[in-house]
Amino acid sequence: MKRVTLIKKSVISVCLSFLLLGLMFSCKIQNETSYKKEAATHLGSHPKLIITKAGVEQIRKELGHIPIFDASVQIAKEEVDAEMALGIDTPIPKDFSGGYTHERHKRNFFMLEKAGLLYQILNDEKYAKYVKDMLFQYEAMYKDLPVHPQTRSYARGKLFWQCLNDSNWLVYASQGYDCIYDYLSAEERAQLENNLFRPFADFISIENPQFYNRVHNHSTWGNAAVGMIALVMGDDDLLHRALYGIENDGIDADAKDNDGGYIKNEDGKAGFLANLEEPFSPDGYYTEGPYYQRYAMYPFLIFSEALNNVKPELKIFEHKNGVILKAVNALLNLSDADGDFFPLNDGQKGMSYYSKELVTAVDIAYLHGLKNPELLSIAEKQNRVLLDDSGLAVALGIKEGVAKPFEKKSVNFSDGPQGKQGGVAVLRDGDVEVVFKYAAQGLSHGHYDKLSFSMYETGEEILQDYGLARFVNIEQKGGGNYLKENKTWAKQSIAHNTLIQNEESHFQGKYDIGSQHHSVLNFYDFNNDRIKVVSAHETNAYPGTVLNRTMALIRDANFEKPYVLDIMAVTSNQTNQYDFPYYYFGQVMETNFEYTTPEILKPLGTKNGYQHLFVEGHGKANNGNVKFSWYHAGRFHTLTTVTNAQDDIYFTRIGAHDPDFNLRKEPGFMLRKNEAKDALFVSVIESHGSYSPVSENAVNSHSHIAEVKVIYNDNQYTAIAIKDIQGNIKTFIVCNSKVSGKEQHELVINGDTFQWTGAYYFN
Repeated sequence: MKRVTLIKKSVISVCLSFLLLGLMFSCKIQNETSYKKEAATHLGSHPKLIITKAGVEQIRKELGHIPIFDASVQIAKEEVDAEMALGIDTPIPKDFSGGYTHERHKRNFFMLEKAGLLYQILNDEKYAKYVKDMLFQYEAMYKDLPVHPQTRSYARGKLFWQCLNDSNWLVYASQGYDCIYDYLSAEERAQLENNLFRPFADFISIENPQFYNRVHNHSTWGNAAVGMIALVMGDDDLLHRALYGIENDGIDADAKDNDGGYIKNEDGKAGFLANLEEPFSPDGYYTEGPYYQRYAMYPFLIFSEALNNVKPELKIFEHKNGVILKAVNALLNLSDADGDFFPLNDGQKGMSYYSKELVTAVDIAYLHGLKNPELLSIAEKQNRVLLDDSGLAVALGIKEGVAKPFEKKSVNFSDGPQGKQGGVAVLRDGDVEVVFKYAAQGLSHGHYDKLSFSMYETGEEILQDYGLARFVNIEQKGGGNYLKENKTWAKQSIAHNTLIQNEESHFQGKYDIGSQHHSVLNFYDFNNDRIKVVSAHETNAYPGTVLNRTMALIRDANFEKPYVLDIMAVTSNQTNQYDFPYYYFGQVMETNFEYTTPEILKPLGTKNGYQHLFVEGHGKANNGNVKFSWYHAGRFHTLTTVTNAQDDIYFTRIGAHDPDFNLRKEPGFMLRKNEAKDALFVSVIESHGSYSPVSENAVNSHSHIAEVKVIYNDNQYTAIAIKDIQGNIKTFIVCNSKVSGKEQHELVINGDTFQWTGAYYFN
């Protein structure tokens, strides 16, 4: 009996065990299913674009203990509270950039975003009501709103004079709407979506394909605007339009925008993904230049983050080998010591990584780019963060003390979708920076300045790129838009530190021609502590003429600062006039040549930018070297250039034929070779000494160069000897044809034999 009882107990025990295991397994399946459902629900819940539901919860937990985030919240709160006190104003649009209606609607879309974020972070209903009331005020006016009365743009908006700014509005308004989505009733959401958001998205896309369906920073904003509101509303059709553009857009193949750029892409590509692929090189360089890259980075990154949060299966941050995150690093490296972006192409000076777009770029790149601690040091300088998940990540990183300095080194960025359309190099040594541009045209914002360069020291321009001719958002100056002088001066070749043939701009100053060509890299080498070198050539700027420029930044113990060696070799099938300007800042100190100054200033020429240059002095060069020294920002600088007695020297001043005073009245120094077929321009630019107005003491105010001499030149090699005032000689030899890093060379010059491996020799 005992045995039977034991067997029964064992059977019961086993059965109970199986039952328990079954229940546990069943619970596990139910829990996993529940978790997946919860995760899926969480993924689709609002807010979900930039600040997420999970992010809100974490932010509220950390609030009060993350200094830079707390300070950013307080700044936003004070700003929005002040606007709320003024009341909501949505005026009938009538002004260009800088005018009241333009600036009011611009201010409004910033408030929609910030107030929405404050509602989520502070859980204060007044901010949600403010966003709701403003959106419904726009809903009430939008259905009857005609196109903007100003007719300058190729794509007029409704709230603004161009669709570009309308797209700005929708990108920011989408974020505000996402933040109060659950605050609104289903009926209210339907009213906003049917009467405001969908008509708005259709207007900037379907009704304006010439704006929307192209590869350009304008279209990037349009694509992001349509895509952002699509993600909030869960509209897959709109999202597809955002990512891939409009099919059968009906745009004429020869249609152009206001800047002269073609609207229709040759490959017929459009949409956000095309804008990620085409303008960016594999290195992250944006073909329009850093100023417009900065402007476009906001929609690129904000929409990418929204896609990453809502449609993670797209793996947007991995697209084109993670180019959007590489672009942030590229952009930061295209800034000077003060963080100002180099003004390549149409670029406004002073725009920097302190802009709101770069706060966005740095924060998002940090969160989604392996949390590079160097980005935190930039965020610390910016001293503010986004009020969202990425801003929280940055704030926590700074709080934890993991920031490292962002180290800028010499760098070469390729241009073009495959990186095969030239590029931009930045040579750095200490506080000296040389920017060398051998890139593609840069779309409609490009300048005609092949093989141009600029030079910086401690963030100060020594030899400048003029940048754009525009007073952005200043109504008094052309409604804040591009001025006519942007085409007649700023884009022209003579406005840059490069070679000009027969007073004609590169590619005749025509976009149709320039957009077909790019310069070609010969080589670059940044691995030597004593010298950084880059070399490139251009064969299409002037048919029948080849330009070959090599620039080296040289460190020499006998010199106070690294100096620049500049070699421009020109070969042509005909005799030409060659002009070679250097645009400097400051006061002339001394020269070693005779010149005269006119009593009446006259322009240097009549067209292609020459009409804007006054001649302030003219002289004949020396046989040997011309030396020109100037003083600027507490430092002395000297240009020593190889010349002959037939060369002309001009002192110039920008500002001729400028009745509205739209141009900056800045000086230039120009070399001219007359009736030359082949020519060689060789110069050394050095920074030296200092002057204190307090002590009234000038230190090291004279050049340390005794002589610069061409000791050999043919189609194979160009050799330069640089002699300092102590008699020390440095020799630089550049290969003009065989530029392989592995090629071995031997050259005899004046009885001395030089042997080396690679594209250049220096010793």
